[in-house]
Amino acid sequence: MSLEAAVTHDDGPVGTWVPDLLLAGYEACRLPAWVPPEASLASRLAVAGRDDPVLTLVRPADGPADPRGVVVHLHGYNDYFFQTHLVDTLAEAGWAFLAVDARRCGRSWRPEEVPHYQADLREQADDLGRAVRTARELHPGVPVVVHAHSTGGLVASLWSHAHRARGGPDALVLDSPFFSVTNSWIQPLADSALPALARRTPLRAMSHAPSRYAARLLERWTFDTTLKTPDGVPARAAWLAAVRAGQRRVGRGLAVPVPVLLAHSARSGLDALDNPDLDSQDTVLDVVPMAHLGLGVGPDVTEVSIDGGVHDLTLSTDVPRAEYLRTLVDFLGTRLGG
Repeated sequence: MSLEAAVTHDDGPVGTWVPDLLLAGYEACRLPAWVPPEASLASRLAVAGRDDPVLTLVRPADGPADPRGVVVHLHGYNDYFFQTHLVDTLAEAGWAFLAVDARRCGRSWRPEEVPHYQADLREQADDLGRAVRTARELHPGVPVVVHAHSTGGLVASLWSHAHRARGGPDALVLDSPFFSVTNSWIQPLADSALPALARRTPLRAMSHAPSRYAARLLERWTFDTTLKTPDGVPARAAWLAAVRAGQRRVGRGLAVPVPVLLAHSARSGLDALDNPDLDSQDTVLDVVPMAHLGLGVGPDVTEVSIDGGVHDLTLSTDVPRAEYLRTLVDFLGTRLGG
């Protein structure tokens, strides 16, 4: 389904589950999103006159009748939910599933909005919180697990820490979380200069490069190239300032009290077409600082290194993908029982 069809979600009834326009056999529900008052100016700039961002929840039309729990998925940057094989694997193990396309991302993006922009990580964190609350309403009395990828992993870690006393997940799964800009696609900039720059020119593009990683994924997977584009999405000043503030907070250590699975590729490499290991490395982020910082998320972190995995482990080639999915299911079964 094309982008033009996808944005018609904006015309549907708020709070009503309707057939998803991107995935057959799935349903979507559009909900209004909260805007932090402190970010109101930058947010208005980002939506080009609109101050009504939305988030979109996505679920399979059919799932386990009596699920042992529910997994809530949050995507990364230049990304949205389309990984139905993840849902199939979890369903076979008895887990229900709910994804959230956060504001200005995927199904929630509208053409007049700046894609993937957020001036405050609490924006996506609130979208995740809304999804978790919905999951508990749909499946009362069972564990809720957050599965988050890349930037979503950064947001989910901070959200889980903030809700460690009440309302957080029963387990957290991090698929290559964006904990550091070291050797990443983000060009370095002194952190001391970012806040002022973000205030003056929040939408200034600080870094923009094609994603060879996304282009190569198209050889194995089918997705909307407007919602996950091989051309890449610019890293804007206010977004980068928010991300770096979140990464520094992770660097000081978090106290997520539930079991955490920290999964990443065994190696990183260049995001270049002449990289012979483009299909078997994380070519977006550096796994070394990711692993180091990830161990400080909480007191109960299980680290798993997937040999041959790419940045999104669920989109790896057959063998590493199967290893990751098997590890995920085993972790949930062992740590949450049922």
